[in-house]
Amino acid sequence: MSKSKSDEFQSKEKEFSRRDFLKTTGAATGGIIGGSLFGGLVGFNMDGTDSETAETDEASESAAHTDSVNRTDALMFFTNEADFAVLAAACELIFPEDDNGPGAIDLGVPYYIDKQMAGAWGMNGTDYRQGPFRQDENMLSADKIYHARQNRGNVFIDALRTMNEVSIERFDVTFDEASQDQQGEIMTDLENGDIDIATIDSDGFFADLKQAILEGAYSDPLYGGNKDMEGWRMKEYPGAQMSYGEFLESEEFVQGDMDMVSLIDYQPQSAGPSHH
Repeated sequence: MSKSKSDEFQSKEKEFSRRDFLKTTGAATGGIIGGSLFGGLVGFNMDGTDSETAETDEASESAAHTDSVNRTDALMFFTNEADFAVLAAACELIFPEDDNGPGAIDLGVPYYIDKQMAGAWGMNGTDYRQGPFRQDENMLSADKIYHARQNRGNVFIDALRTMNEVSIERFDVTFDEASQDQQGEIMTDLENGDIDIATIDSDGFFADLKQAILEGAYSDPLYGGNKDMEGWRMKEYPGAQMSYGEFLESEEFVQGDMDMVSLIDYQPQSAGPSHH
């Protein structure tokens, strides 16, 4: 069996860690991407495995009971696999796997973004949507998505396809198959506002994409990201605890000793279809 994507990532030299990236760009203020970013998705499939591994495991997976299927790994918004592959590559580039824990793909971040796009967030359903629509250099990058003529879903589709076109034009390869240096060059130009996207200034798209990735990595798994609560585990965050009362008064209390809890744990469990 071929090595999994996670094994391939772990075997690579991590020249640019997640912490370095967030320090350089800033989680809220933005900045400049420096150096080469860890990424690249060669042979990426929609389930996050490489093509050869998927083919090898196909027989055993098809024999598994349907209850074992992770139903969060199903696309709701993206209908073009090429668009989703670019999104996944960009997510892993910004939030790579490193010694601290898994990257965006293993955390399910691309699927989190897909599900958000399929709802009110993707259509800017709670935003004021009347003109005038403007993009200018005096506007904060993070605010530009709210002044785009198209809604967030259309902006993301336009931007992802533009990224792919730029990659093919510059490097004769799609973005998801480009090297980490090539991907990093495009992402740097995006953040600097130097790529022409029809629906938004590229720095506005970059800011919204980065925010969505961070949300997908650290939000409750109920929303489709933070798979297996691994994002919380990296931060030693115990999740949606009902109460800390029994722990706070303990002299031996250690936060890492608490069992993590997701909102999923509070949902009623279906007993499945009944047979009469």
